Amino acid sequence: MVLSVDIEKTVGDFHLQVRFQADKEILALLGASGCGKSMTLKCIAGIQQPDRGRIVLGDRVLFDSQAHIDLPPQKRRVGYLFQQYALFPHMTVEQNILSGVREGSRARRRAAVEEMVHTFRLEGLVHLRPSQLSGGQQQRVALARILAGQPELLLLDEPFSALDEYLKWQLELELADTLKVFPGGALFVSHSRDEVYRLCDTVCVLTNGKSGPKETIRELFASPATVGAALISGCKNISPATPTPHGLLCSDWGVTLHTAQPVTSQTRYVGIRAHYFTLEGRENPIPCRVSRVVDNVFSTVVMLSTPGSGSLRLEMEKDRWAALNNPQQLTLYISPQNVMPLTE
Repeated sequence: MVLSVDIEKTVGDFHLQVRFQADKEILALLGASGCGKSMTLKCIAGIQQPDRGRIVLGDRVLFDSQAHIDLPPQKRRVGYLFQQYALFPHMTVEQNILSGVREGSRARRRAAVEEMVHTFRLEGLVHLRPSQLSGGQQQRVALARILAGQPELLLLDEPFSALDEYLKWQLELELADTLKVFPGGALFVSHSRDEVYRLCDTVCVLTNGKSGPKETIRELFASPATVGAALISGCKNISPATPTPHGLLCSDWGVTLHTAQPVTSQTRYVGIRAHYFTLEGRENPIPCRVSRVVDNVFSTVVMLSTPGSGSLRLEMEKDRWAALNNPQQLTLYISPQNVMPLTE
């Protein structure tokens, strides 16, 4: 069941321009707050209307601005899990799930509710209202209501943002189990790269309302293509860069680095992950001065001044740093394989 999205929408000074395709996969829309992730989901669900473009799910056109097609949400066969779950507060668990079953006889609808109650282990809770449930129980009820309607696509809008940290791990495991058996595809909105890494197959990074190319999770973390993708995947060191016959001239760091990755005419930046540096080697030496040391729980972060005007961040194990005896000068080395050319 292929989902094809190619839409634009302007709200005030913000311009959303999103294009991607997804099949039976869990595709993450990853980006910082305010980049347009939730707006994209709402356009797909029919809650908001794009200004122009087209949304197609399988052989059904959900939205087409030129053909004046805009199916209402209840006809799109799309299940939307909101951040706050959006359960009806005056309804019981049973009634909430029943509200998601829009087709079939009364007996068929009741059977669907019973199936979902069993699937999500909600026995004993069916007569309670949302205010009487824990956050995890509310999430299970919301998912049960969505799946009772037999959607072709799931839209998950930061499903763990409303939960305390200690609850997230178990609920993430439960959601992963649900997604494994769901026959359709899913879009997962998050600003957490860790959630995306554990739950998703592919990712599309949104930066200031504009979508980047779809990548596998492995590609995003191994060799992101753009500055936005590098930043959101956790890269802490980025400098403007100019391709030269001798490598990439990194203006912020005042060095020229060799890379084993392809450099194109669109290469404008270079990225290096903070834990990829070594203190011994021959390739890509960067002489630095230690400017600040930050002690984390399980690692040490070292901020370094470079020959250029910028700084570099080094992360290493606490014991390894302690063994160096607080040096004031360091030379970092980076393998060409770990120097990432980036486009805008």
